Amino acid sequence: MINQSDRKRIIDLINREVVPAIGCTEPAAVSLCVAKATEVLGTLPEKIELRLSGNIIKNAMGVGIPGTGMIGLPIAVALGASVGKSEYGLEVLRDVTPEAVEEGKRYIAEKRISVKLAEDAPSNLHIDVTVHADGHSARAVISRAHTNFIFISHDYEILLEEKPQKEESASTDDIKLNLAMVYDFAMNSPLDEISFILKAKELNLAAAQLAFDGKYGHSLGSTIRSAGTKYFGDTPMEHMVAYTSAACDARMGGAPVAVMSNSGSGNQGITATMPVVSFAKDINATEEQTIRALILSHLTSIYIKQSLGRLSALCGCVVASTGASSALVYLMGGGYPEICAAVKNMVANLTGMICDGAKPSCSMKISSGVSTAMMSAMLAVNGKCVTSAEGIVCDCVDTTIRNLTSIGREAMQETDRLVLKIMTEKE
Repeated sequence: MINQSDRKRIIDLINREVVPAIGCTEPAAVSLCVAKATEVLGTLPEKIELRLSGNIIKNAMGVGIPGTGMIGLPIAVALGASVGKSEYGLEVLRDVTPEAVEEGKRYIAEKRISVKLAEDAPSNLHIDVTVHADGHSARAVISRAHTNFIFISHDYEILLEEKPQKEESASTDDIKLNLAMVYDFAMNSPLDEISFILKAKELNLAAAQLAFDGKYGHSLGSTIRSAGTKYFGDTPMEHMVAYTSAACDARMGGAPVAVMSNSGSGNQGITATMPVVSFAKDINATEEQTIRALILSHLTSIYIKQSLGRLSALCGCVVASTGASSALVYLMGGGYPEICAAVKNMVANLTGMICDGAKPSCSMKISSGVSTAMMSAMLAVNGKCVTSAEGIVCDCVDTTIRNLTSIGREAMQETDRLVLKIMTEKE
């Protein structure tokens, strides 16, 4: 059993990593950094200079910005300066209005924004913003985590300075998890201490419903819901894929709605939440079962991200759908051995799915993760597990997870560079 002190540390960790976000978290983090620099400057900047890590640029190029009908970094930067409030965190653009969008368009047309790749960035998640007006300047830097400011200055006065760290040192104060600890926490924590996770159900379900009622992204969720029963049937699988992809459609399509994120990613938060919520409803799970399943899913995702890092060449849906598969096993009546089997089945299947930026078609990748999560869980509860004689799977589930994350964190670095090159050089 986990002692009370460690249980509190895990709850604190979940509360830091599972938070509401409006829109894609990468452009939101850029808007947040611009908003902070503008607040320090004290006036609307005449010019904004940004130096961004490659993964930030990759994930901000093709995604819709909520409330604007536009995609990409320029409008996120302009709105961060004009209406962004740093106190809102990743909901920094909560106060966007049509008038602010028109003002932002003019700001962009006047070529006041400069974006450059920070090739020497100390982290895959690094945002360095300098704003200028009336002969004064202010600078703000976010690094390693989407809301983690490490430097703030006004003219020559330094207001905050922390030494930049490599991504892998960013979580040294967090409790180090393993899958057995994750399972123990999810199954045995007092319900009143973990029921806060139902907020993820509330927010992400609302995002899915918004997409069902409107047209966002590629409308994958509403298409499956309206036409998919002909091919999928009216089944739990169809429901899971429809609800999960719909919430992603809304988020990637720029809907002005908050979703509950996981480890800095709204799509990961959606993928860790919606398959669990949908399946729990279909099997008439109790509220307690739903809460414990959601905690298991989200905390498994956080655990995997501890060794993978915030941003990488590996698609985040691989991580979050692995968490969802663990939760599905629990809801199917499986225990810890079956959850270990499901994780191994997931690693054997989805390892290597690349991240080529945040965009509307992410709903398709998420749907692949959801269907694989269901398949892996079904195999596991029926006594089927990929063996250590196959691929990167080991007998130890934690070693198997580290094999997955080392591929995403280390071996796929060149893949990441090539993906960014292809994305930025397309005609």
